[in-house]
Amino acid sequence: MEIGKKVRKYRVQNNLTLEELASRCELTKGFLSQIENDLTSPSISTLRDIVEALGMDLSTFFKEESDAQVIFTHEDYFIDEKEHSKITWIVPNAQKNDMEPILLELCQGGESFEVLPHEGEEFGYVLEGKLVLINGDEHLTLAKGQTFYIKGERTHYFENTHKQTAKLLWVCTPPIF
Repeated sequence: MEIGKKVRKYRVQNNLTLEELASRCELTKGFLSQIENDLTSPSISTLRDIVEALGMDLSTFFKEESDAQVIFTHEDYFIDEKEHSKITWIVPNAQKNDMEPILLELCQGGESFEVLPHEGEEFGYVLEGKLVLINGDEHLTLAKGQTFYIKGERTHYFENTHKQTAKLLWVCTPPIF
């Protein structure tokens, strides 16, 4: 493990200059620079002071970061099928992310779940068929290739009043699905 690189990474994340962090730890700027460049190793006591000045403890500092999954396949998806609808969570556990995308499929007569007003925004792209977006009192028809972008200020949902199955890529931030 390259301790110096981690110290620099967390210092930058905390928007601290080398001088500011050195001052908080009662170290010289030069010594802290040597640590960040892995030219010297700090004592455990000194490292604890640095890490605490960065707002964490030693166990958090030494915790190995796992690489976040970037690519997802059908094997990763979670699917919820109902009589006239199918929801596919195409990024599993997206609640921990800033956005949550789903793939919504509605057969004729199908309706999505109702989304209550929330602090966020939503985007959708119609992949197949036609859908009606009921957004408060508005009824807006969307066809293949069209998109929508709304604030989560009003109760809303989708329905398919057409014969062809409709597919919608629907993304919400923050996650609410």
